[in-house]
Amino acid sequence: MPVWFFAFLIAVAVLAYPAARRLVLRVEITAPQRGYAVAVRAGCFDCHGPDGAGGVANPGSKDGEVPGFTGGTLMMFVKSDAELREYIVDGAPARKRNDPRYRQAMARQLLAMPAYRGYLGSAEIDDLLAYLRVVSGLIVPADAVVARGQELALALNCFHCHGPMGAGGGANPGSFKGYVPGWWGDDFRDLVRDDDELRAWIRDGTLPRLREHPIARYFIEGQRVYMPAYKDFIGDTDLDALVRYVNWVHAGDWRDQPLDLGH
Repeated sequence: MPVWFFAFLIAVAVLAYPAARRLVLRVEITAPQRGYAVAVRAGCFDCHGPDGAGGVANPGSKDGEVPGFTGGTLMMFVKSDAELREYIVDGAPARKRNDPRYRQAMARQLLAMPAYRGYLGSAEIDDLLAYLRVVSGLIVPADAVVARGQELALALNCFHCHGPMGAGGGANPGSFKGYVPGWWGDDFRDLVRDDDELRAWIRDGTLPRLREHPIARYFIEGQRVYMPAYKDFIGDTDLDALVRYVNWVHAGDWRDQPLDLGH
């Protein structure tokens, strides 16, 4: 058999491996995770700061820097989710683009928001919007206990590993799927069968049924990022609030909830 044919087979195997791996392991990639990748490709973080945290200087602007996406900052610039889309597509909402004072203010500052119309497809824009929504800090639970759980998740840095609003985390070498699982889909359902198991994960950082399973234990012991045990840091009331919040996120009804813009 010709050498070129072996080279061809190797090339096909290398190219097909990621897709095959995703299919076999049921790797989950949520819309916000795809949106983050869009933000990277589109250069959003070049101006809006790492992960959209802000802080990039913008001489001539009112605040002296490019605003971030996080910490409720978006509420100062948009009046609706539709306007957030307009910022991406046209660089600003129509009400601002049609305002001479806004155009003059933009002309004075060094950096301006670019328009991505014609550069990003509709699916990419939808994914980018999904990312902006979950990092905005403007999706607020109506229930007080669930809202307390959200505050705790933020204070305990749950999102640093599990992704914004549990949309899926970063790489975790040695783990079964290679990443920290989120709270949205099948990964969560595989790892959490009921509220008692969710409490065990938060309280103890592990689960008996997985720790006692030889294959699961192999990956748990081999992974580099571990679930911390919070039993010495939060009481039962806060634990219940976290459980309520994670379940609220997993249920997903909030995905159609408008941003809490305070208007």
